[in-house]
Amino acid sequence: MVSLDIAGSSKKPRIVVRNRSGDTIDLPALWLRERAQDASQVDAVTGQRLMDPHMLPPDLSLSEARWVDDRLQLSFSDGYRGTFDPAPLLADIVMDDGCPEAAPWHAGDVPQVRVSWPAIAEDDAAMAAALERFLASGFLILTGTPRKPDATLEIAGRFGTVRETNFGRRFEVASRPGSNDLAYRPDALGPHTDNPYRVPVPGIQILHCLENATSGGLSTLADSLSAAAMLRAEDPEGFAMLAEIPVRFRFRDEEADHVTLRPVIETDGEERMTGLHYSPRLDSLPLLEEADLQIYQGARKRLAELLAGPELQIRFALQPGELLMFDNNRIVHGRTAFDPEEGPRRLIGCYIDRDGPRSLYRVLAAGPGQRKAA
Repeated sequence: MVSLDIAGSSKKPRIVVRNRSGDTIDLPALWLRERAQDASQVDAVTGQRLMDPHMLPPDLSLSEARWVDDRLQLSFSDGYRGTFDPAPLLADIVMDDGCPEAAPWHAGDVPQVRVSWPAIAEDDAAMAAALERFLASGFLILTGTPRKPDATLEIAGRFGTVRETNFGRRFEVASRPGSNDLAYRPDALGPHTDNPYRVPVPGIQILHCLENATSGGLSTLADSLSAAAMLRAEDPEGFAMLAEIPVRFRFRDEEADHVTLRPVIETDGEERMTGLHYSPRLDSLPLLEEADLQIYQGARKRLAELLAGPELQIRFALQPGELLMFDNNRIVHGRTAFDPEEGPRRLIGCYIDRDGPRSLYRVLAAGPGQRKAA
C-alpha cells in the first residue's frame, strides 16, 4: 500500500509517496500544481483546465503544506493555494491509460474471443467484458449478428467512429474480376496490414460475413506482438532495422494515389512494439548498403515466416452471421484462395478508429456513477 506524507521543514515542505517498505519518492511542486482541481483552475462541467500549466515557472516550489482532515492543503510560490485529494494524485503517479494490457498469443493458446452480439448489444457489463477480451487479444468474433449490409455499420458504430476511405464508409469483399485491389479477387492473401499507405492507418477493421458457400476462403490471423518478440530474441539487429528504417507503401488506381514512408515495425514512445505496417504486395525495399540490405532482408524474411507459420497463424471459416473485429496494427490477417464457382462468399467491411473501443471500455468500466468529464 502507498500513501502520501508531508516531509521536510515548515519553510521547505515536500510531498512524498511512501510505500509499504518505507521508501519514498518526492512529488515535485510543479507536478502537484498542475493537478489543482478547484473551480478557479478547472471547469466543473468539462473537467478541462482554465489555467495554462505550460506558463508556470520551472522552478515553482511549495511554500506551505498541511493536512486538513484527509486532504492536503498546499501553497505554492506562484501564489496559488488549494486543497488536494490524495486518491487521484496517487492514481496519477503511474502513466496508465486505464485499459487492459495486450496479451500476446500463439496458435496453440488462442484466447476465448467468440461473443454473442445479442448478449452484449444492450448490456453494458457484458460489453465491457467483451471489450476487455478484445483489448487483450486484439480481436473479437461476434456471433448472431443480422445478416444484412446495414447491420455492419450499426454494429461498428457501437464500438467507435466509422472511418471513411476511398473504398467508402463500408465496402463489399467479394470476387469481382478486374477490381482495383486483390482483396476483391478469389486469390489467396498472405498476412498483411490493411491500408499501410494511409496516414493514419485504419486502426480497427471489421469484416461481417453475410454469405459463405465456399470450401476455401478461410480467414487467417496472427498476433504480430508474438512474432516480433520472437524476431527480437533471434535477431535483435534485424528487429531494430525493421523498427527504424522506413519503407515506402503505395496504393494507386484511377482515382487515388496514396504513398507513405514508415517502418515495418511500429513502436511507442517507450520503444515497446505495438504493431506492424506490413503488406508484401504494397511495400518497396529501401536502398541500403549491400551488407545492411542483407540483414534487413533476413529479418523481413524471418518475420514473414513467423506470421505465416503454424506456430502463430490460425485459420477458420467465418460463418454467415459472424463478424470479425481486429486491431489492424496488431493483428495481421489474410485468407486462403477460394473458388467463386462453388457459391457466394460475401463480406461487408469497414474501419473504425483505434481509440474507439478503448474509450468505450473506460466509460463502461467506470460505471454510471463514476462517469464524468476529465
